[in-house]
Formats: sequence, structure tokens, C-alpha cells
Amino acid sequence: MTLKLSRLLALLLGTTLLSACADTTAFLGTNTTPSSRFTSGVAVGTSMRFVGAEFEYAATSEDTAASAPSLKTGMASGFLQTPMAFHGLQPYFAAGAGIYREGLNDQTDTGIASNIGGGVKIALTGPVRLRVDYRRLQLGSGALFSPAHRLYAGLNLSF
Repeated sequence: MTLKLSRLLALLLGTTLLSACADTTAFLGTNTTPSSRFTSGVAVGTSMRFVGAEFEYAATSEDTAASAPSLKTGMASGFLQTPMAFHGLQPYFAAGAGIYREGLNDQTDTGIASNIGGGVKIALTGPVRLRVDYRRLQLGSGALFSPAHRLYAGLNLSF
């Protein structure tokens, strides 16, 4: 019985690994907390059918006139997605944690943050997709504004 279970597990693991793929996204968007400011970043991820992992860096500019701080985040997230695109759309749900650095004038705060959100990858041509994403960022207790809300769109290349 144990030998059969081991073989089945090896077969499933091998099948999952063969279907693994990676992608990278360069994105532009807005952080809407406490006012709308420009955000840019890059994400690199890997997935195996339904599940995946992603690492992302994003930077939001400061707006001193609106007392809106700059925000830099480095996040590691796990995600669940549909195993394939339906009519060119592949929705996903993501959650993760990482670090942030917030700054306004001479005041800065660095700490732990979490994120939750989701989006959709839209097929354009070949391995190129448009990615639209929303994230709610829960920043540490020293942050000036938490949660922060980020909406972005970017070009996604699957390989």
C-alpha cells in the first residue's frame, strides 16, 4: 500500500512540476491612500496550475502638498488562480507579507506589512498579457496611513 501511495505521489508531483511556468510584470498605477499618487513596480512569479508564489517591489511617490507619504514595499505573496484562461481572462486571488518604508518630509517608518487582493491577467498576444491588480496593504503600527490601497495595470510576460 505504501509503495503504491509513493508512486502516485511521485506521479502527481512530476505532473505538477512539468506544468510550472513563470512570469514577470512591469506595472504602473496609483496608490489612493490618503490621496492618489503615482506607483510603479515589478513582480516576478511562478505558478503550478492553481497555486503560485510571487515577489514584488513597488514604489509610490510622495505628495507633500497633500501630506501623502512615499511608500516602498517588498512583498512575497502566494496566489490562487484558475488553471487556465477563460475567454482570454485568468482571475487570481493573492495574499502575502513583506516590508515597507513610508516617508513624508523628514519622517520615515519601516516595518512589516501584509497584503490581500486580486486581479486578472488578460491575454493579448502569445505570451504577452495585460495584468490588472488591486491590493490592500496593511502597514505596521507606526505608519501614517494604513491600510493603503493600490490599483495598477502592467504588461505581463509569461515564460
